[in-house]
Amino acid sequence: MAEEVRFGIELLPDDKPTKIAHLIKVAEDNGFEYAWICDHYNNYSYMGVLTLAAVITSNIRMGPGITNPYTRHPLITASNIATLDWISGGRAVIGMGPGDKATFDKMGLPFPCKVPIWNPEAEDEVGPATAIREAKEVIYQYLEGGPVEFEGDFVKTGKADVNARSIQGTDIPFYMGAQGPIMLKTAGEIADGVLVNASNPKDFEEAIPHIEEGAKEAGRSLDEIDVAAYTCFSIDKDADKAVEATKIVVAFIVMGAPDVVLERHGIDKEKAEQIAEAIGKGDFGKAISLVDEDMIEAFSIAGDPDTVIEKIEELLKTGVTQVVVGSPIGPDKEKAIELVGQEVIPHFKE
Repeated sequence: MAEEVRFGIELLPDDKPTKIAHLIKVAEDNGFEYAWICDHYNNYSYMGVLTLAAVITSNIRMGPGITNPYTRHPLITASNIATLDWISGGRAVIGMGPGDKATFDKMGLPFPCKVPIWNPEAEDEVGPATAIREAKEVIYQYLEGGPVEFEGDFVKTGKADVNARSIQGTDIPFYMGAQGPIMLKTAGEIADGVLVNASNPKDFEEAIPHIEEGAKEAGRSLDEIDVAAYTCFSIDKDADKAVEATKIVVAFIVMGAPDVVLERHGIDKEKAEQIAEAIGKGDFGKAISLVDEDMIEAFSIAGDPDTVIEKIEELLKTGVTQVVVGSPIGPDKEKAIELVGQEVIPHFKE
């Protein structure tokens, strides 16, 4: 019998909010337990999408996956989460990380970001781990009912009164988006879960010991932490169609992967540079043509149901406890969600 694992779904709110909310409802109906919506200026608001989803669902947990403490003040994030928790009847979760380079470039911000746009006088040496620690402290002071009064290296507030009330209060789970050793260790210290943007067991064999190190230093056990594989995922009964759908997403992952990750998976650095150059020129056709089988294997879970099940089982052996079915999901998102619900999730829930 396969090991039990939680299933989540990550959706880009780049289509009509009603459609994304509908897909979350389809996911709930098909056994998914978490819905994660990214927080980017160029898409619809995660709050708008999840508000719609909260009204038409009853069980699935939901939250930003992920927001960041640089472009949005922690008090605003806290207000949003408290509101979502109330609307959803106590199903809100928080996902927070350092953000992503492509979005920061478009916003004219350096990456990794050192100071928030709302506090340009923050100390330059403050790194993302400190920023997230302090943002979490402010958010949970708010969720406790306030007032909030905080002065850190990154976050500073006046005495902020709080009128909003969440249902879960400070029991709302906090997930950190993390990849590097420092962030992974920090997540092990302070988070209820870790969203690791990876699809291959090799990456989790590298990541999980850092999470465990942080947990031990905080007097915690790794068993207390939900280790989520935030995957590039594509499923279809036609395996070739599933793989083809991943290629543009994999191309972007290859473009942004640090050298150490490329080396870990035996990816040709020169070819990765060619992909980055093609994407930079907007030549997505060429970028897709450069994506090879090694890249697909390294940076996605793709194929028919049997193949996908086999790949998930390999992830579980490393210590993964939640699989987040992420973009592209499949050639047809709704059919792919239903296929996961019909043929994949039952395999792990028997």
